[in-house]
Amino acid sequence: MTIRTRRTYFDCQFGQLHVRTAFSSSGGFDEQVTLFCLHASEGASRSFDRLLPEMARDRSVYAPDLPGFGESDPAPSFGAADAARAVSDLASDLRLRRIDVLGIGFGAAVALELAAARPDLVRRLILAEPPPMARKPAAAQPALILDCALDAAHGLEGTDPANHIRAFLRG
Repeated sequence: MTIRTRRTYFDCQFGQLHVRTAFSSSGGFDEQVTLFCLHASEGASRSFDRLLPEMARDRSVYAPDLPGFGESDPAPSFGAADAARAVSDLASDLRLRRIDVLGIGFGAAVALELAAARPDLVRRLILAEPPPMARKPAAAQPALILDCALDAAHGLEGTDPANHIRAFLRG
């Protein structure tokens, strides 16, 4: 199976989001729910370079540079709520009805904000290294908390995290 990866831009309410994508060349008719990967505050979508092709074996995967990071335009604030609105815009632009979200560090806070604001959109959460939050949004979705480290140059490290994540997403 051939996995294709691409980089592109999408418009959101704060300007443009730079997005890395990966998907199977099979056409996607038998795909699982689309996965969005949200990076830590010290990273960008590049931190998912190794994970994207692994996860794209059975689903489309999108990893945006959150607003103000990487090659994306900035938002009015660097807060998780604004970033969640930009990710919601991206999902709407793609006409997605349901997504799963993997968030690392700041991305985990964004994932929680998005899940609380759009429970109709977010099906499952995978959270790694969630930051301390003054107010944790009430997300009712099933969540997997990963016990692994993030290496910005190589993506998720640990004992085969892609298989562990895929098993959780299959439910």
